[in-house]
Amino acid sequence: MKNLVLATTSILRKQAFDELGIPYEAVGSDIDERFEGRPTNPRILVLELARLKTKAVAEKYPNSLVIGFDSVAYLQGKILEKPKSKQEVYERLKDFSDNSYEFFTGVCLTDENYTESELVETKAWVRKIDHSEMIKYIKQDKNFKRYAQGFDPWNTFGSSFIQKIEGSYNNILKGIPLEIIVQMIKKRGFKIK
Repeated sequence: MKNLVLATTSILRKQAFDELGIPYEAVGSDIDERFEGRPTNPRILVLELARLKTKAVAEKYPNSLVIGFDSVAYLQGKILEKPKSKQEVYERLKDFSDNSYEFFTGVCLTDENYTESELVETKAWVRKIDHSEMIKYIKQDKNFKRYAQGFDPWNTFGSSFIQKIEGSYNNILKGIPLEIIVQMIKKRGFKIK
């Protein structure tokens, strides 16, 4: 059986994938995600970045099944990626409060001469968040720069923000749509033991 390689260095994605109990190796792609002329449509952007990451890692691991990912949040016509400061998190939480947003993840799998891509879309509704709750979250989560949506919807006070999800649960809460990935690797003959 071929080796499974995830084109990621994301701690959160690796932790989520660990839950499957499937052996894999994780390798960063080192691509420039801010390249000139990059797509402004979030759906096209995540698919393109996932493809580029997968391709870069597959060149180093030619006899492996390689899977790459990219995710963005999308709110009011604006692509949101990992925040750079606590102030940016605060402003983002104000925008999310009592609102809904979309979360897109592109998944690309390649195996020798075969490539398949999937777009996973999830919509989330956020409850009204008051100022003190925003401050509590920002003080609590030292790893805020890890999340495309700008807050952790799983392990922190941020887990109280989302009221409802439509679409992939794993996509929005873990940043990796495990249910889609398992289907993709099984299609390529990868045995789940």
